[in-house]
Amino acid sequence: MSLNKNSVLGYATLIMIFFGLILLGLGIFRYKDIAGWGFAATGIGFLAIAWVFDSLKGRV
Repeated sequence: MSLNKNSVLGYATLIMIFFGLILLGLGIFRYKDIAGWGFAATGIGFLAIAWVFDSLKGRV
């Protein structure tokens, strides 16, 4: 199975969305102290990078 650039970006987008939602969930539901803010901010960053990966599909 050969992967071209667009399918690699697609898989990377799915993985980043998955981990971004996990980190966001950890920040909201698991950690109620200041560590939750860090987990939530990192999750938002993962989702932002996934958005960039999704917008790059078809352009590279």
